[in-house]
Amino acid sequence: MLKTEKFLLNEERLNSVRENYKRVLDQVRESAVKAGRSENDVRLMCVTKTVEPAYINAAIELGADLIGENRVQEYLGKKDELNLEGVERHLIGHLQTNKVRQIVGEVDMIESVSSLKLAKEISKVSLAKRLVTDCLIEVNIGKEESKSGIYIEELEQALCEIAPLGGIKIKGLMTIPPICENENEARRYFAEMRQYFIDIKAKKIDNVDMDILSMGMSGDFEAAVAEGSNIVRVGSAIFGARKYF
Repeated sequence: MLKTEKFLLNEERLNSVRENYKRVLDQVRESAVKAGRSENDVRLMCVTKTVEPAYINAAIELGADLIGENRVQEYLGKKDELNLEGVERHLIGHLQTNKVRQIVGEVDMIESVSSLKLAKEISKVSLAKRLVTDCLIEVNIGKEESKSGIYIEELEQALCEIAPLGGIKIKGLMTIPPICENENEARRYFAEMRQYFIDIKAKKIDNVDMDILSMGMSGDFEAAVAEGSNIVRVGSAIFGARKYF
């Protein structure tokens, strides 16, 4: 093993990350084609929660051009060690309003806009920094109390309240469905999300571009792609089980 500044670099894991990334990318492309879409219709996001920079850089070297981080402080703490030229960066985890000022301008998109209150804070900070922050609205498709996000019944009203805010551009929707026992159950949630995505797009709400439907993770991304997702968020299938530190 090679020693780096902060941890021991495991060559076996490094090779595993490279192999995993190529395998998952192939699976995403194959899933898109199987669904009657172009293999380039779906973007693979490498989710980097608890992953050390060396392993993230290994995926970037192979062509990964989209990473997603869950925690503001973790991303800010390791971004200087990442080779981010040409790489799009999304915040995908729950965002507290008191962390908004730290992350606006540091990422290209916030996928986890889960309330009007949070959207107003992103707007306020973005205007102060003279930026426009691309955002996805997080939908709590399963109405789970343990998860943040806007309920489907409240989605259109929320969009109409958030869309006029300055400094924000709504680019689509994101969801994390409940844990499902099988692929068919997961597909029902994803299909429901796709239909709402299509319906909202048809309404042509000002400042709302339904370009992105972000759904699907390591265990269910193939089902998500089959139901219309165009960003899948994959962490453990690429980097291995999370290491909490």
